[in-house]
Amino acid sequence: MPSLDFDIVFFALARWDGPYSSTAYSLAKALSEHTRVFYIDNPFTIKDYLVHPHSAQIALRRNALWRGKDLFLRPDKNHPNLVVVTPRLTLSINWLPPGILYDTFSRINDKALSMAMNETCRTFNIKKYILINSFNPVIGRHLTLTVKPILNIYQSVDDISQSNYVNRHGARLEEEAIRNADFTIVTSSELKRLKSQFSDDVFLLPNAANTAVFNRAVTEELEKPEELRHLPSDKKIICYTGNICHRLDYDLLIRVAKNHPDKILLMVGPFANNQYKKSGLADMPNVIFAGRKSIEELPAYLKHSHCCIIPFLCNQLTKSIYPLKINEYLSAGKPVVSTSFSPDILSFQHVALICNSHLEFVAGIDRAINEGSPAKMDERVFFSAGNNWQARARHFIELTVKYLGEHDVPRRRPKYRAGVQAA
Repeated sequence: MPSLDFDIVFFALARWDGPYSSTAYSLAKALSEHTRVFYIDNPFTIKDYLVHPHSAQIALRRNALWRGKDLFLRPDKNHPNLVVVTPRLTLSINWLPPGILYDTFSRINDKALSMAMNETCRTFNIKKYILINSFNPVIGRHLTLTVKPILNIYQSVDDISQSNYVNRHGARLEEEAIRNADFTIVTSSELKRLKSQFSDDVFLLPNAANTAVFNRAVTEELEKPEELRHLPSDKKIICYTGNICHRLDYDLLIRVAKNHPDKILLMVGPFANNQYKKSGLADMPNVIFAGRKSIEELPAYLKHSHCCIIPFLCNQLTKSIYPLKINEYLSAGKPVVSTSFSPDILSFQHVALICNSHLEFVAGIDRAINEGSPAKMDERVFFSAGNNWQARARHFIELTVKYLGEHDVPRRRPKYRAGVQAA
């Protein structure tokens, strides 16, 4: 691995302490093992502050949001080279139509971002860095920087056109971001196909997992979680971990619960909406919702489960997903049953059951549980070992160093103006 003579700055849609697992933050932590990484939080708006003034996220950032003080935080003692940066409050402008008014307020918002970046460069004596915008194309379009990046990289992690809220401006601004970027990285083969129409320099960098954490389900004796302690010792558990959201096939989940009344369907993760209630899944007697858990808690749930599932809908949104959860499941040594929702999931066919119908999925659960063996568990763990964030960070660095070596001056110059920090 070549030594790095540059820092890395991240813009991301996901905040470092958000409720969901974040591709950007996971990659940022892995990259910080090689160089300094500055993770610029997705700016909070004044509306965010007024609606949730006493939330833990707001309380932690209050000085930075209002006064521009205490901008910097090192939230992870295991990654001392990772610094989180909080910009000041911005205006809520997503409701505006495209046009002069939207662009005017976008420039005003980017002043807060420029101030945060310039203060970061000054405080940490940053002279040379690459800038990564991870799936947040609505910010950073009009920056006034004292130190400009040597490379401008965009990362697409989802089909932005399928997100009702972000899509209002996201689709057109993502196209703009990709066209202006030196190169783009994407997390799935479908995204590579979609985004290659805007640039010749689009590279696949799939999602990964913190495999060392999830491998604890194999290597350690972990106590049974509280939600499962009342169950008989021979009760089989079908487990899903992740966001309980619009991507799930609730009709399929109900069929799983109905056709496996002797088993428990365990749903571990935060609720993104109330579809699980509307569908009737919450009323099933053999379904347990454990709620949101930290990544450190998840291995215990997997250890005491007998089969893990990915019950995603098969539609345009999920077609672009490379699910990090399959590598988490495999790292825990568990058999996996999944719908065939994307081209990327098919690459796991020899270590997971990929099903093309509800009937096949429901039957696959018994097959996965009954065909388990130590040899198959070892195969799953071995396969997942190469799909960790450290491997993805090395791949990203190799892409970046190669690009810099081939292009002394980037072919697409980022549209950043030189300037001085605002007072």
